[in-house]
Amino acid sequence: MKQDIRLACPQDLGAVEAIVEAAYSGYIPRIGQKPGPMLEDYSALIAERCVHVLVAGNEIAGILVLLPDDGAMLLDNVAIHPDRQGHGYGRALIAHAEKIARERGFKAIRLYTNEAMTENIGLYERLGFVETHRGEEKGFRRVYMTKALAP
Repeated sequence: MKQDIRLACPQDLGAVEAIVEAAYSGYIPRIGQKPGPMLEDYSALIAERCVHVLVAGNEIAGILVLLPDDGAMLLDNVAIHPDRQGHGYGRALIAHAEKIARERGFKAIRLYTNEAMTENIGLYERLGFVETHRGEEKGFRRVYMTKALAP
């Protein structure tokens, strides 16, 4: 299916929030609280031009939040609607994040995920991310990972 990745616009807010809700609500029992991405202000992030959407067919299937951060691009969130998973959309969004990071002159891309999200950790490792450390931040046990970007 044809897919396109573009910056989110204010009209995308409902779809972005619905994807985040659908993608992360299943983790609430595992983590014991809403995951961090469910607490974000997506209206503000869209206004700051930090949110990208993956459109497949005529609907938004996934989102990506990128934040420039202290010498590296922070991949703050990547989420695919559960009904749309298994089509390579997550990989496409991460490749898009790497492309943007390179274009903006960053030499690395960083992310963190909750240590209870073990399937995500495995995916990131397969995509070349390396765990740098673990820690607790804002009440969440996080795994921090980095990927060096080739020029």
